[in-house]
Amino acid sequence: MKILMVCLGNICRSPLAEGIMKTKVPDSFFVDSVGTISLHEGEHPDKRAIKTAANHGIDISKQRSRPITNEDLENFDKIYCMDIDVYEDVISKAKNEEQRQKIFLFLEIFGDHENAEVPDPYWGDMNDFEDVFQLLDKGCDAILNHLKINN
Repeated sequence: MKILMVCLGNICRSPLAEGIMKTKVPDSFFVDSVGTISLHEGEHPDKRAIKTAANHGIDISKQRSRPITNEDLENFDKIYCMDIDVYEDVISKAKNEEQRQKIFLFLEIFGDHENAEVPDPYWGDMNDFEDVFQLLDKGCDAILNHLKINN
């Protein structure tokens, strides 16, 4: 199973989601993260994201931002987007229905579509990063429970 986490710049939410998910999946899974823009390409995650993850025993400091590619849409089994704008951007890149069926809002798993966005902590403080971490942690658990049911 290949899982891709997507946010805008790939320096806050998706690196955290990648790091969290990697701690929860078997070795046979591959987890990665990307952004819909290339503004931060090659950069490490935001220092606050690195610190928040480290506070929970997760090292995301070696991750590097990269933009989503057409190959990602082809190669990944599940693609989880952090908010509606990201979701719409990724859906617009899909070449066919098979690719579109792989793309989800990250929090859609909870069934509350009006509150299915992971807030971007970039303009916030460490508390905002911690809140996002907790939300992503719960979301990763829910996604994995769902995937186990369907596998």
